[in-house]
Amino acid sequence: MVITEYIAVQTRGHTDVIDITPDCRELIRRSGLNSGIITVFNPGSTGGISTIEYEPNLIKDLRDSLEVVSPSDKVYEHSKTWHDDNGSAHIRSTLMGPSLSVPFCDGELTLGTWQQIIFCDFDTRPRERRLVAQLIGE
Repeated sequence: MVITEYIAVQTRGHTDVIDITPDCRELIRRSGLNSGIITVFNPGSTGGISTIEYEPNLIKDLRDSLEVVSPSDKVYEHSKTWHDDNGSAHIRSTLMGPSLSVPFCDGELTLGTWQQIIFCDFDTRPRERRLVAQLIGE
């Protein structure tokens, strides 16, 4: 069986890191599926989905590391095309990736003890995001 749902996320932008694990758990619970895979996808080019130990200091470390790899104050060639300021958001999104798949068994995500699913909004402004969650299972 395939079930498609959506997760609404209000973000602050600027590498806002949001724990969407509870949303994913709720979708699995509501689906009635026992075992399968949940895939969460961001239909946009300035956000990413991954896993992390969701604690304030590691979130800060993630933000600091992304700032080294793709500085937000750099002038990107992208701005010549669209005359905007979010080139770093596109680079960060590309590096993190737009989706994540996680198996679930007995109605529970198979995440590690300290592992959560996160959505990162790298854009330079607050946004309302609508993530696509697709569950495949039985």
